[in-house]
Amino acid sequence: MLKTYSISEVAKKLNLSVYTLRYYDKEGLIPFVKRSVSGTRMFKESDINALNIIECLKSTGMPIKEIKNFINWCSEGDSTLQQRYDLFIERKARVEAQMKEMKKTLELIEHKCWYYQTALDAGTENVHKNDKIEITN
Repeated sequence: MLKTYSISEVAKKLNLSVYTLRYYDKEGLIPFVKRSVSGTRMFKESDINALNIIECLKSTGMPIKEIKNFINWCSEGDSTLQQRYDLFIERKARVEAQMKEMKKTLELIEHKCWYYQTALDAGTENVHKNDKIEITN
């Protein structure tokens, strides 16, 4: 018999709330999850893998509506392979752009860490005359 997980087990495993999983179900993101005779959701390992993909797409800023389109494409089979491929190519480009921006942000933060550490070591910001932020009233 195939191992199944309860909604609370899946929530814990994915570090999500039960509420989030119920919301995903209500929005049609997990139509593949089977239910017992009494209506309890029974998650399989493949369902957890699909939820990981949903969370990945969500972390790229993709709206729920577009994630639902992706899930629908998956259920349509091979005829939607190109759309799914294109979606991930677009997501990849978006994440790469976000990473580039975050790298610039990190570089500035690293610079300011160095700035303040050397100012602390010297006991004054005057060691950085050209980089000092002057606030005057």
